[in-house]
Amino acid sequence: MPIAGRGMLLTSMNIDAEHEAEFNRWYDREHLEERVAIDGFLEARRYVAHDGNPKYLSLYSTKTFEVLDSPAYRAALANQTAWSKANIARFQNMIRAVARITISRGTGRGAALGIVRLRPTGDGEEKLRAALSEQLDPVELDGIISLHLLESDPALSKPITDDPSAPNPGAGDWFVLIDATDVGAVPAAMLRLSGNIALKPLIISSGIYRLMWDLAKSDIG
Repeated sequence: MPIAGRGMLLTSMNIDAEHEAEFNRWYDREHLEERVAIDGFLEARRYVAHDGNPKYLSLYSTKTFEVLDSPAYRAALANQTAWSKANIARFQNMIRAVARITISRGTGRGAALGIVRLRPTGDGEEKLRAALSEQLDPVELDGIISLHLLESDPALSKPITDDPSAPNPGAGDWFVLIDATDVGAVPAAMLRLSGNIALKPLIISSGIYRLMWDLAKSDIG
């Protein structure tokens, strides 16, 4: 698969302008490397919105989905650094999806990313997966490198900034990722979903992001 591994942690958030420089310094100097170093984590990527909300997006791929509920990961969540706690407390509009990668087609990762968030109906997951499978083929889309489907686990997909007991209707949402060579290539691929009469009612939001940087396990030794 173009994405390494079978599990994916997706996080996205806004941050006030007054704290943005410190937020980016923390992400770039501590947080990404700290997470990739966890046993079972393989790589991470950071993005900033070209046209989307929240402004910042990160993807962390793991060897298996089970890594995202492993003792090593739970220990990392329970033992955040003081720098992490200060920045996490400032997150706004956070999205946190703990997901299985169920479709991943193409070759490699692109400099731009399209993301489409969908909300499956209670009994329509199998049909939705089949419908998306027909659309997620990059072969005929110029500038599209690879396409992926993430299916969130409702029990694990809780924003860490929220009350864990609060209802979260979006915890089971799915995400289509569109890896592209440039932001200009993304809209045509998104149209495959938004222009589909069966898929359009399920779309919650969409956005286009630019890659900031990525980090693989091999980069940190």
